[in-house]
Amino acid sequence: MSTVIMHNVVSVDGFIADAQDEVGPLFDWYGNGDVPLGAGKVSRASAEYVQPVWARIGAMVIGRRLFDITDGWGGTPPTGEHVVVVSHRPKPEGWRPEASYHFVDDVAQAVAKAKELAGERDVAVAAGDVGGQAFALGLVDEVAMDVVPVVFGSGKRYFGSVDGRHLLDDPHVVIQGDRVLHLLFRARR
Repeated sequence: MSTVIMHNVVSVDGFIADAQDEVGPLFDWYGNGDVPLGAGKVSRASAEYVQPVWARIGAMVIGRRLFDITDGWGGTPPTGEHVVVVSHRPKPEGWRPEASYHFVDDVAQAVAKAKELAGERDVAVAAGDVGGQAFALGLVDEVAMDVVPVVFGSGKRYFGSVDGRHLLDDPHVVIQGDRVLHLLFRARR
């Protein structure tokens, strides 16, 4: 059965991008090591944590804003084989028909579709507004944060605009990389 993991790189004050939607130094740790990971190089500790996590992901759920900013990563998901985009607008006309990208206008339906596509593998939900909605709906099993020592002061929040109090268990994974702290929490229900 799939585990739904909300994830993103986050500043120590809880932001996944600044007020201009720029990530600034949040991803600098992807280039400060000697172990290849994707297009970058990370510390051995980060690689030993991230590589198996990425390998278990079968599908991702993202918002339309992230899709637009990245142009859907050119039709190739950064991890997993499928991407479900939460959007009230359809897939752009003629955009990479071969890509396994699905557009759904409801967060709960998006998570369900991603679980179907992932099979026994995990589902990654991008933190931010969509991730916060999935979290508030009780659809998230685990919360993964790659905490970077930077303070933005304002910007796009990791949990979006979640109202109310939600509890997580103590972190069951705590790994210190180079300029990043990897944390993994189980969501309490």
